[in-house]
Amino acid sequence: MEIEIWSDLVCPWCYIGKRRLEKALTDFPQRERVRLVWRSFQLDPLAPYEAREGVSAMLARKYGVSLAEAEAMNARVSALAAQEGLTFRLEQARYSNTFDAHRLLHLAAAHGRTQELAERLFRAYFGEGAALSEPETLRRLATEVGLPEEEIELVLQSSAYAEAVRDDERRAHELGVQGVPFFLFAGRYAVSGAQPVSLLRQVLERAWRESAREQPQVVAAASADDGQSLDQEQPCADGSCALPGSERAG
Repeated sequence: MEIEIWSDLVCPWCYIGKRRLEKALTDFPQRERVRLVWRSFQLDPLAPYEAREGVSAMLARKYGVSLAEAEAMNARVSALAAQEGLTFRLEQARYSNTFDAHRLLHLAAAHGRTQELAERLFRAYFGEGAALSEPETLRRLATEVGLPEEEIELVLQSSAYAEAVRDDERRAHELGVQGVPFFLFAGRYAVSGAQPVSLLRQVLERAWRESAREQPQVVAAASADDGQSLDQEQPCADGSCALPGSERAG
């Protein structure tokens, strides 16, 4: 069974959602027969490639809040991440474009290393202050998880996998995805947002049991009733990160 995961590497809820899904799978009896498929989704395709701005400053500018308010938002999501065993140092994070990082994830898929690279990229951005648009940073991180150096260089020096990234995004839009993370279990059941481990496990078991359906059936969407809500102006709130200008997921 496949679980498709639409996610962006600078979305805090995507990292939290990834960890929760992994926990849901930990003691699932058929774990070895579940395949996680990474799907690309850029929240901000126009984000700059030069990482000059910190995350708090970007949020304050983009959403018209004070720097102190933006820092408080980041502190709250960092505390929630800590509950999942994740270390966020958002005061160090530098906002930039993730397109090349997504292209490298497709290279990783060709080598069966997608989950390893996704984890490394998330950890570098949220915990180490890495800018995921910088070629030297991407080279280092991709090499660390075992991707061939010559293939990494070929991707970074070309447009390789660009269409694969956009194909993932087109499919997401066809499915009505407006925010990430977005999980599609066996092509049947869609889960929006970083839902609790217990709910992800229920959907996992249900998807495993039941026969395929022609269209995905949304069985859970991000909501504010699970203690995850941050702020009405926060782009990554209520368990997911919404597209700019769209209705918030859920």
